[in-house]
Amino acid sequence: MKFSTCLVTLTTAWGTAAQNPHLEEGKWKAPGANDFRGPCPMMNTLANHGYIPRDGRNITRPNIISGLAAGLNFKEPLASLMFDMAIVANPEPNATYFTLDHLNQHNVLEHDASLSRTDAYFGSNHIFNATIYEKSKAYWTEPTITAQMLANSKLARQVESRAFNPTYRFTADTENFSLGEIAAPIIAFGDMALGEVNRTLVDYFFVNERLPAELGWHKKDVAIGIEDILKVSDIIKAATSLITGPDQSNPGNKRDLHAGMHT
Repeated sequence: MKFSTCLVTLTTAWGTAAQNPHLEEGKWKAPGANDFRGPCPMMNTLANHGYIPRDGRNITRPNIISGLAAGLNFKEPLASLMFDMAIVANPEPNATYFTLDHLNQHNVLEHDASLSRTDAYFGSNHIFNATIYEKSKAYWTEPTITAQMLANSKLARQVESRAFNPTYRFTADTENFSLGEIAAPIIAFGDMALGEVNRTLVDYFFVNERLPAELGWHKKDVAIGIEDILKVSDIIKAATSLITGPDQSNPGNKRDLHAGMHT
């Protein structure tokens, strides 16, 4: 994965945000009938709070840098990287902005087997789907969601999608992107070192597309960088493996392996 280190100062970004009439920063408002929203719950949430343009239109690099800093305490290079990933969804050549509606284009960033959206083959790929979400949430079996629980819900959605969606597509690039998505609740609301997060906070976020400040959450004191995303994504990746270690209680394992090498 390549990361942009474009240096846009936060001071400049804040100045841009302050001039944006769409921003009433921090206060949550439900989207209006003419506002754009997309398949990413966190981007929608940032728009609902006014950290990026509330109408979901004309989102620029400074918007993303200032919005992610204010809403989640993301470092500038990480926010800039997220803009670089999103801008490809705008079909306009040399675009300098994107809309949340651009992100709805299937198999660009949006993909099959979402935890909270149905596959594009079956209908809307960007509107929250309570039925899909309940299936995903069923794997979060304790008040504290672990990386393995999140990985279980990811795998279950992929198996279901592959089984019933004849156009199912999930490339290696999609997998890398998906790992970051699955890691997002831990990164935003949980303990990144332990790889776990309070289920109530995650549920509140998904259902309402709202930061769970009312439940006592606040953004992290230490700014979050690219290295943090990679560490948590690696935790999720390791948790997706369905292979367990050798059964040390069964001494026959080594003999079986040795015999197998001579067949």
